[in-house]
Amino acid sequence: MAQTLIAPSVLAADFANLQRDVTMINQSMADWFHIDIMDGVFVPNISFGMPVLKAIGTHAQKPLDVHLMIVDPDRYIQTFAELGAAILTVHYEACTHLHRSLQAIKQQGMKAGVALNPHTPVSLLKDVLGDLDLVCLMSVNPGFGGQKFIEHTYQKVRELNSLRQEQNANFLIEIDGGVTSDNALALKEAGADVLVAGSFVFNAEDPLATVAHLKKITQ
Repeated sequence: MAQTLIAPSVLAADFANLQRDVTMINQSMADWFHIDIMDGVFVPNISFGMPVLKAIGTHAQKPLDVHLMIVDPDRYIQTFAELGAAILTVHYEACTHLHRSLQAIKQQGMKAGVALNPHTPVSLLKDVLGDLDLVCLMSVNPGFGGQKFIEHTYQKVRELNSLRQEQNANFLIEIDGGVTSDNALALKEAGADVLVAGSFVFNAEDPLATVAHLKKITQ
């Protein structure tokens, strides 16, 4: 089984000490930076925009996994490519023409991801699984960090993993929300490849040790 990737969510970082926290992730065993972009419309919160993403990209030494929780994401695909996003994930619920959006992301040289809210069934992705590099399953309701993990997520991971095998597709399954050392191994065993951990990492007494522990228990 492949190594599980750990992607700390910068949304949970200390914005007053952002460079310090980015440096910490660089020095940790984490694989990616997970960066949530929220517009206050698609989700009831606003997070950082382009200038902050540019600042993170200046210091980051690992791939930027950018998760767009915004309406009409097509408007900004080229901009996020220019800002250095390696993976760009759009929400199924925000895209009228999902296939077109995914193709536009790939044309800009990025890996294409799609995110599903907790209530959205994985079966709706059947027709685009071959076009995807990543599927992000929201294991909390999107918009705020620090929420409780939704238990139904395990079943969704298993369903998506089955679809992946049926179609012989090779996208990664990412879990975003409420990931801790208590559920990380069970998520991997269900079929998850990438674990996004926010407050569990950044609020830890020793974030470096916490990331190392997540890596160790999911290998």
